[in-house]
Amino acid sequence: MTFLRCIAAFSFSALVVTSAYANPDLANGKTIDKQKCYACHAKKSGFGNGDMIYTRTDGKVKSMADLKKMVSLCNTELRLDLFPEDEADVIAFLNQQFYKFKP
Repeated sequence: MTFLRCIAAFSFSALVVTSAYANPDLANGKTIDKQKCYACHAKKSGFGNGDMIYTRTDGKVKSMADLKKMVSLCNTELRLDLFPEDEADVIAFLNQQFYKFKP
């Protein structure tokens, strides 16, 4: 009986985590972008506009997979301390606002 309870608990946990990724919070993604990403990107762009890094013609992000990799890389390398669901929110916001990749 204990084994079945463990399986049920694991299945429920997986469902909760999956639903967090399935329904990203765009407002949270926008807030994180403005608080943790914009200033660094503004500095990197050289023009003082953090959004320009997303729309430049020589950009590294060419697909949804690239976008996920870049957000994860920034989170890790810059120690942004984002949870996986926060990364998913940022990815969804950036995709909706700038990239328009098919999911």
